[in-house]
Amino acid sequence: MNRKKPKKKQRLDMSLVNLDFAEELKEYSGDTALECFNCGTCAAICPLVNDNFPRRMIRYIQVGAREKILENSDELWRCLHCGLCTHTCPREADPGEIILGLKRFVLANWRKS
Repeated sequence: MNRKKPKKKQRLDMSLVNLDFAEELKEYSGDTALECFNCGTCAAICPLVNDNFPRRMIRYIQVGAREKILENSDELWRCLHCGLCTHTCPREADPGEIILGLKRFVLANWRKS
């Protein structure tokens, strides 16, 4: 008789959602993050990074995951602003400027802490 081992329950990573986060970011860059429909073109064209960057960071903005951006802020510094993501974005969401704005946001919050 084969007995299957019970599957381990996955732990969900919970974070608070700030519905006004996209509005808060307007202070640091343009407000094009909500224009993005997460097609993945930016992540596919980026020559330096993987793991769905910058797509994931833009999605964090869209869902209001402010703390996730602060927790993963080291990823932002991988971007050298070559412009490929911005040039190929079908929605003209300007991912490069969004990432630059997130860097400004992280620095401003780092100074406050």
